[in-house]
Amino acid sequence: MDLILWRHAEAELASGDITDEFRKLTSKGLKQASKMAYWLDSTLPDTCKILVSPAIRTRDTAEALATCGRKFKICPELGTAATVQDVLLAANWPHSREPVLIIGHQPYLGQVVGELLGHPLHDYPVRKANVWWISQKQRDAEEMQTYLKAIMTPDLVVR
Repeated sequence: MDLILWRHAEAELASGDITDEFRKLTSKGLKQASKMAYWLDSTLPDTCKILVSPAIRTRDTAEALATCGRKFKICPELGTAATVQDVLLAANWPHSREPVLIIGHQPYLGQVVGELLGHPLHDYPVRKANVWWISQKQRDAEEMQTYLKAIMTPDLVVR
């Protein structure tokens, strides 16, 4: 199984008028999301399932991928207060027959990375707009191997 974790792009700061759930992407964030969507669309299999936090900034990030013709599903269980278990259940890790892309938040994305790579007490710093791609393959008849397949940042995408 492949689990792809995409942290939302840069968003405006929360203020008295704008609460955390309603923060939108900044102009820089829109550019970051567009670059990563371009890379993801060229890399993801057509069968990839895309699950998104209900927060506005994650939905805005997902919309960049939707402009490439990709459909996504908003999952309340992937909100800002999600846990590692919430993410793994939503993705059906490690049993999904298709790759799953989660568009979500820190700290839980970094905690998922830690859990899957064997460091459950370590929060990996998944930066804004970055993608972490984790794969699991059958190593031999009895052992599954989980490994980090790729980390991608919008700065490395050439359009």
